[in-house]
Amino acid sequence: MELLLIFMLLFMILAGIVALWTDELLSAVIAVGAVGVGTSVAFLLLGAPDLAITQIVVEVVALVLLIKVTIGVGVRTMSGMPSPKRLRLAAAVTVLLLLVMVRSFTGLPEFGSPVMERVDDAPSIVYLEEGLERTGSANQVMSVLLDFRAYDTLGEATVIFTAVFGALVLLRKKGKKDREDDDGGEDEE
Repeated sequence: MELLLIFMLLFMILAGIVALWTDELLSAVIAVGAVGVGTSVAFLLLGAPDLAITQIVVEVVALVLLIKVTIGVGVRTMSGMPSPKRLRLAAAVTVLLLLVMVRSFTGLPEFGSPVMERVDDAPSIVYLEEGLERTGSANQVMSVLLDFRAYDTLGEATVIFTAVFGALVLLRKKGKKDREDDDGGEDEE
């Protein structure tokens, strides 16, 4: 599992480098999309399928939008290299972020070990022990999703619905203006 996560991290770093250094605008957009897909796969590997689904839906919509804009603008390449001053600044920020990440990762518990010991008043214990009494639902997962964490679930569903609706709007074959032109416009008398 750890090896797969390291591979995904390396894949995302490589895709990010490609996005930064390519001259082709469309290649940069696709490389950024690859970083998002890698994030979604990492969420799946870490056991968070709800985050993975939300990430991939939002990523696909963003990628479709960026590709449509990139192709619509007609600009194929990005010209000019950043100044040496900007490159040094970017390198310094990257090194600083890597140091923060390494420091953060060394403080984490070993992979697979519990993050915390059992706490009797933790919300998860209340969900399990009192879920049937409070909600009347024998299905503990649904009682958590629909009763205890309803606003969170509503938020996730709203994000997914908005992403799907946005994709449908972007991918439709004819817009309202095109349909009016095919119908001969509005009737004038």
